[in-house]
Amino acid sequence: MTTKTKASGAIRTDLIISLLLLVAAVALPFFIDSRYVLGQVVLALFYAIIASQWNLLFGFAGIFSLAQMAIYAFGGYVTAMICFYFGWNIWVALVPGALAAVIFSLIIGLACLRSTGVYVALLTLAITQTMYLLIVTDTECFTMVGSICRQFTGGAVGFARFGDLGTRALLKGQWLVGNYAIVATLFALTMIFTYAVVKSPIGLAFRALKDNPAYAVARGVNRFQAQLLVFGISAFFTGLAGGLYAAHFQAIGPGVLSMSQLMFIIAIVVVGGVGTFWGPLVGTVVLVGADELMREAGEFRTLGLGIIIALSIILMPKGLVGRLTDLARWLKRHSAAPEQAALKGKPAHAGE
Repeated sequence: MTTKTKASGAIRTDLIISLLLLVAAVALPFFIDSRYVLGQVVLALFYAIIASQWNLLFGFAGIFSLAQMAIYAFGGYVTAMICFYFGWNIWVALVPGALAAVIFSLIIGLACLRSTGVYVALLTLAITQTMYLLIVTDTECFTMVGSICRQFTGGAVGFARFGDLGTRALLKGQWLVGNYAIVATLFALTMIFTYAVVKSPIGLAFRALKDNPAYAVARGVNRFQAQLLVFGISAFFTGLAGGLYAAHFQAIGPGVLSMSQLMFIIAIVVVGGVGTFWGPLVGTVVLVGADELMREAGEFRTLGLGIIIALSIILMPKGLVGRLTDLARWLKRHSAAPEQAALKGKPAHAGE
């Protein structure tokens, strides 16, 4: 089988999976009566968006950044602050919030990407923790809202009641379905754009820098520029998701910068499959689902998630998607073996 045939087969498989997911996404609200469950699905979509962009950074480009939640929070905070201080409609503020996240990510990239490996991880983690500390220790009075003094960043309580997506006024009791449709649309657009990037020539450059940096540089790929580019690309959708998160919950606080949130995103990608396109989605379904099933387990909830992650790393180093891909290849190879054996044993035609 030629490389071109394999590539077309992979694209066809991805297209079929995409269509099935589209049908499932449209049908989902009709089968879920619980507002709580639908709310958890919306939250899971936010996790999947962040995870897909971290997977683009690390899984495809090899950049072990720990600033993903900082970029997510930055987009959310800028969106909330624009609405809170200037009274903008939240739909108008989403794009400036996402662009601010891109600028913030490029500044991080300029500071960190001349280093490699663990140094990038440590520097980006330091930036995330610094951002968290700056917010929670902000106690200076910036403006008075009635009789309440508000800090510039919202301080430890964050921002609330700065606007919503308009679905409450438009759809009344079905507003959560409207928010689900909006977040699901963002997830779909994120995945489509990510797929286009991964399959493009620049995506090949990203993978080359991850697999063999010296060879990629020798072939003319500018490592710093390419990594800065992927940093900016992933930041746009991450920041946009942060703004949409703030709009959906009508609040945002420093809790989004917690280490547990960051570790959960990384675990999603590891369980689903690092460097696989569908890995973040599969990992989100598994871990969010497991987390919900163990909701009543109390202190054993975290232990249960830890066991799932550990077993995944030990038994499935490539993640669930990687293991399923290997299984599909094995089945295809063994199903084709009898046909090949029959062809080899078939006598030649007399005229040949």
